Amino acid sequence: MAAAALALLLLVPPTAQAAEVLQVREPDLLLIGDHNRTYSVRLACITPVPGQEVEAVNYLRKQLPRRQRVNLMPMGSRDGLLLAKVRPLGSDLDLSTQLVSAKLASLGGECNSSEGAA
Repeated sequence: MAAAALALLLLVPPTAQAAEVLQVREPDLLLIGDHNRTYSVRLACITPVPGQEVEAVNYLRKQLPRRQRVNLMPMGSRDGLLLAKVRPLGSDLDLSTQLVSAKLASLGGECNSSEGAA
């Protein structure tokens, strides 16, 4: 009986808890909650299009209703903020790719950490 329970635990891995979006702060900055922590996440690899910031924020708010669960793919950090690709659960595309496709951002933002670079 114990062996069967152990086998079941090994065959059915526990479900990972996704982070939740608490707020869209800027065209490339989100407030994310994960259990009892909150932290700011900057979308990696993009630069918001100047003059399109309001449209980009509205686009993200439409894609990310409050408490939307997301997967984070960390790419580094900058100025104490996590740089990450952020993908809403159930979506095939991360938000950086979506913003570029909507012409609200361009490729070329930081994709990895600049801290510690010589």
